[in-house]
Amino acid sequence: MAENKAPQQQMRMGPPGRPGGGPGRGPGMGMPKEKPKNSKKTIVRLLSYLGKSKALLIGMISMVLLMTLTQIISPMIQKEAIDCITITESQLHVDFEGLKKALVSMGIIYAFGVVFNFFQGWISATLSQQTVRKMRNDLFTKMSKLPVKYFDTHTHGELMSRLTNDVDNVSNTLSQSLSTLVSSALTIIGSLSMMLWYSPLMTLISLLAIPLGLWIVNLISKKTRKYFKRQQESLGDLNGHIEEMITGQKTVLAFSRTGIVIDEFDEINKKLRNYSISAQIWGGIVGPVMNMIGNISFTLVAISGGLLAANGVISVGTIQAFVQYSKQFTRPVSEVANQYAMIQSALSGAERVFEVMDTTPEEDAGRNNPFEVSEVKGNVVFENVNFGYNEEKMVLKDFSIDVKAGEKIALVGPTGAGKTTVVNLITRFYDINSGTITLDGVNLEELPKDGLRSSIGIVLQDTVLFTGTIRDNIRFGRLDATDEEIVAAAKMAYADEFISRLPDGYDTELSEQGSNLSQGQRQLLSIARAILADPKILILDEATSSIDTRTEMHIQQAMIALMKGRTSFIIAHRLSTIRDADMILVIDSGRIVEKGSHASLLKQDGHYKKLYDMQFSRT
Repeated sequence: MAENKAPQQQMRMGPPGRPGGGPGRGPGMGMPKEKPKNSKKTIVRLLSYLGKSKALLIGMISMVLLMTLTQIISPMIQKEAIDCITITESQLHVDFEGLKKALVSMGIIYAFGVVFNFFQGWISATLSQQTVRKMRNDLFTKMSKLPVKYFDTHTHGELMSRLTNDVDNVSNTLSQSLSTLVSSALTIIGSLSMMLWYSPLMTLISLLAIPLGLWIVNLISKKTRKYFKRQQESLGDLNGHIEEMITGQKTVLAFSRTGIVIDEFDEINKKLRNYSISAQIWGGIVGPVMNMIGNISFTLVAISGGLLAANGVISVGTIQAFVQYSKQFTRPVSEVANQYAMIQSALSGAERVFEVMDTTPEEDAGRNNPFEVSEVKGNVVFENVNFGYNEEKMVLKDFSIDVKAGEKIALVGPTGAGKTTVVNLITRFYDINSGTITLDGVNLEELPKDGLRSSIGIVLQDTVLFTGTIRDNIRFGRLDATDEEIVAAAKMAYADEFISRLPDGYDTELSEQGSNLSQGQRQLLSIARAILADPKILILDEATSSIDTRTEMHIQQAMIALMKGRTSFIIAHRLSTIRDADMILVIDSGRIVEKGSHASLLKQDGHYKKLYDMQFSRT
């Protein structure tokens, strides 16, 4: 297809019964409805992505395990070093040989710890980036398969936020928190085992504060989840507003609505600020609370250890080792608590990403049916078709037409009558509510959508160009086209003249949306792209609306040649461009009120005659 664009590229308020579409919000948009957060399900899905990089995951866990072992062994060696120094009967005794061995062993252990820590960080970074790359690819692939209706009812900025901000949150957390979580689990197990080995009584005392900490974390997490969810949703709204305003900046300036736009932005930004503050406060309070509980536990351990040492139950070295293990036991809990805000943000982002992934993709019941574009003749029949973007309001009502292969059909009528909707149904951007549409006698629902759309060429009023060269944009109509065919298509569309005047010709780089070209030049490239595609069915939606009168005459000649032998649907407000159409359909309120040739409709003195007189009365 030449272009595959959403049917309505309007501001937020579209006509009733039609999608808002485009950069704006569709019906029912605004703040997304909040759903209960299912952290367990989200974590399981994230782990499934991590499992796709098993070698890196095993390597990371191995490095964390070795690094944890160095941390567990260190206090044991410190105990031996301290116990080499004893006092008996007011005499100081030092086992220098034992102290020397202990110090050397400590140095070796610490050196290995540094090496293991470096490789753990390197592997963790690689693992996290590889994981989010898979996730981002899956999300983009899923978005490309979603129906047009989905994009008509979601802001572009909000979807971009999920693809960038939400995935980045997951990436940051995986790179910074994943290894910490694994290390914390191993450290807690190892430290608790050593604490029990040295003193079960002191272990019991140090664990008294743990239930209190877990209870507090559970209370705080209920608040934190809610605010992080709203923070991510508000960020999506903000991105949507920014994208919408940048796209429509000229319109904003032309209507002097800068103040209103700024006020709207400030309101959305204020919501984001409030939710972010609440999320950060509740997420950040967990760390200090856990540190306080850890200090209480440490104090209890020190007091009980001193009493035991005074009674000769344990040595001073044992107290020191136990204190170190006690710190190692509580430190992972504090580290996880300090990263709690980041983890909650990542889970919120991952959940929003998975919400898109779980959206039902565009259905295509005929995708496995045989279809050859070269065999398409172009007979299109609408039979008693009823369709509405919303079920409560039908846009097309009992719509029936019989278009023979090679005929040129013009669709005219007031805005909102249903002209563009006919195009949306032919291309199956939307599926009908009732009735049938056939191509060469075969129901469209039985045809593969890719094959069907490959046989259709579209030139829209709002031209879509991509970043790249002019040559690349024309070749988008047919990727295997040669340079000679591209030039021939451009000449047929009368685009070669202005392209040749550019410094780099066909290799001229286009900026975003081709903004370094005039609207008329962009339209010419769009027409050249459709010509190159050589479609069996051609759809022209106000294709010459942005072309000056002189250029329009040349375009009309090119279009006559292009449409020859092809079934063509022409949507036009300029009635001068459709005089040679085989049949003109006058649509009003979703129904065909008149049909016939240009001459016959003028004789009927009906709707078409009134439209014609309105346009040409001044002339």
